[in-house]
Amino acid sequence: MQSSQPPIIVHIIHRLAVGGLENGLVNLINGIPEERYSHIIICMTNSTDFADRITNKSVKIIALDKKAGKDLAVFVRLWKTLRQIKPDIVHTRNTATIECVVPAFFSGGNVRIHGEHGRDILDLDGKNKKYLMLKRCLRLFISHYIALSKDLENWLVKDVHVKKNKITQIYNGVDTQKYKAEKLNKDFFPSGFYSADCVFVGTIGRMQGEKDQLNLTNAFITIHREHPEWRHALKLILVGDGPLKEKCEAALNEANLLGNAWLPGSRSDANIFYHAFDIFVLPSLIEGISNTILEAMASALPVVATNVGGNPELVVENQTGRLVPAADPQAMAEALVDYIADENLRHQHGENGLTHIRENHSMDNMVNNYLNVYDKALSKSL
Repeated sequence: MQSSQPPIIVHIIHRLAVGGLENGLVNLINGIPEERYSHIIICMTNSTDFADRITNKSVKIIALDKKAGKDLAVFVRLWKTLRQIKPDIVHTRNTATIECVVPAFFSGGNVRIHGEHGRDILDLDGKNKKYLMLKRCLRLFISHYIALSKDLENWLVKDVHVKKNKITQIYNGVDTQKYKAEKLNKDFFPSGFYSADCVFVGTIGRMQGEKDQLNLTNAFITIHREHPEWRHALKLILVGDGPLKEKCEAALNEANLLGNAWLPGSRSDANIFYHAFDIFVLPSLIEGISNTILEAMASALPVVATNVGGNPELVVENQTGRLVPAADPQAMAEALVDYIADENLRHQHGENGLTHIRENHSMDNMVNNYLNVYDKALSKSL
């Protein structure tokens, strides 16, 4: 590599598609000046049109087409690919790619950084013995860790037994200009769905078990049962696709509330839906640091979220939103009722959230924190 070229970072992920981890990666690459670092994304499986969100057109994307289940050959392909690229830094993320630090180590000449963004449905509390043993063994191959929340940082120290000085905690950032509040007219909504006196409760995310949109759906049904006077004024919007979509539709249909809900599926323009909501909800069973919470707060929305993972590090109780127990539709319904009934409270907590984002979670702060880690990694001072 010629000295005039910027150092190369290879980002290894499972798949480049809609998701919080992937969104954070795209934001990071878009925010780093092109003259500072060049980027290559290696997808262990494949890539989708989500890649179009990358503004840096020099970024190369390589798909290794990993087979479902065990596919040891993919690690050989990865090793060969890294030998050809000769990256300065290899950055893996989460359990899905942590094993990649081994072929990265044996490809030679690189620093290996591993990011912990959150847990999955098979390891809600981070106590899965198989995963813990794997992560403890792989510590030898990892130069430095990035934890997206203090909760994950503490878990790395306490359960994975990583030395604290090998971890940097970095929150995700959000571009507040991108989510600047704007009014949507009724033409954005399905015919007959919008009314000026409606209150729209919504969420955005993959409709999978760990995201638990069924919890929000059941809370919505509970509110309608306990407050029949809101029959025509309270609407639900669930943006995303996945196995829970059909279950949510079935529950709404059984409650005769399907007409009060809009489930548009996965949308390339998902960001605009924040401007359709009056209240944002994150009903997850697990979370790292949620991009959707950050984006909702940047859109001046009050947030009702489950008290899991990094959510309490983002939502300031009774100032920017409410925290409720996971998988508890009644508790969620009670928190939502306060906001549904009080427009001033929605506005006040939404504005508080926007201020909190501007002061603590700017995109510039996030990018600079990552650059600091990368720069130190190259100088061997981590």
